[in-house]
Formats: sequence, structure tokens, C-alpha cells
Amino acid sequence: MNSTIAEPKLYNIDRISFSLDPANGVPIYRQIIQQIEYAILSGRMRSGDRLPTIRSLAVELKINPNTIAKAYNELEIRGILVTQVGSGTFISDKKPDGGEDARDRKIQEVLGRFIDEMQNLGVDKRELAKLIEACDERRTR
Repeated sequence: MNSTIAEPKLYNIDRISFSLDPANGVPIYRQIIQQIEYAILSGRMRSGDRLPTIRSLAVELKINPNTIAKAYNELEIRGILVTQVGSGTFISDKKPDGGEDARDRKIQEVLGRFIDEMQNLGVDKRELAKLIEACDERRTR
């Protein structure tokens, strides 16, 4: 029996990169919400920036348009996105909850999980630094 593990896929669309991982347990629409929020918190996307249409993003990410619509709708309900009929969906003036503090908390959360996983694999700090550098070099080629 040949089993494969789904690898996270990275998609670069305008000023936002989507890394979707169907195996990580977080629903895809939530991953999209998180990544739009991260793009706003990091300054890659600003108030007034236009997001891709639901259809074009669904095609690019190779997922159901309803998944994109669900993510956009939730962000719109929270006031982070604004949809203008006939013009598109845009980043509003409202920042995701917590602003800079939320970004810092999220960084600490992600780093904490990453470090825990590396420790579980027996990777020490020195080796981890070398692995990160090597991985970054491969990604930028």
C-alpha cells in the first residue's frame, strides 16, 4: 500500500502568501483567515488593498470557492474586510484583534510549537540554527 502525506503548499498571490496544509487539523478557511490577518499585522497588506476575487483565489489555491467565501465572510463580519459590489473585496481600516500584541503572541505561539517539535526530534539549538539557515538558502534560490 502506497501512502503519501500531504505537504503544505505555498501560493504567492499579490502581497500575500498562502501556505495551506490540509493535514494540520486547522480547517482550510481558518488557515486563509489567519494568513490574511498575518499579512495585515505584518504590514504586507494595508487598508484599501484589494484581495483576489473568490473565484480567482479558489482557482489559484485549487480549493472550493465556498471555502474562500466562508473566510472572506467571517473577516467581513469582524470588520476586517469590506466588500464593494462590482469593485471587489478590500482591507478595511480595522486591524485584527490585538494589533501588534496579537502579532507578537502569534509569533511566540508558532515559535514555541516549532521549538517543541525540534526538541522532540532531538535537534539542539546550534543544529537548529544551521538547519534554518540551510532551509532559507534553499527557499531563496
